[in-house]
Amino acid sequence: MGKLYYFGTLYSEAFENCKPLAIVILLKVYSVFCAFMIFMAVYALTERVINGWDF
Repeated sequence: MGKLYYFGTLYSEAFENCKPLAIVILLKVYSVFCAFMIFMAVYALTERVINGWDF
């Protein structure tokens, strides 16, 4: 749980004094989108490993 708290504070400190607000919101949305895409890539890889490499 300590690692998750560390990354949470690191994420919030990264956007602490950033201006303008629209760019900060855009970067936050983009970072969530990138995390989702990485999750989907890992999911697809594990799905192929478990069920075989056939298309």
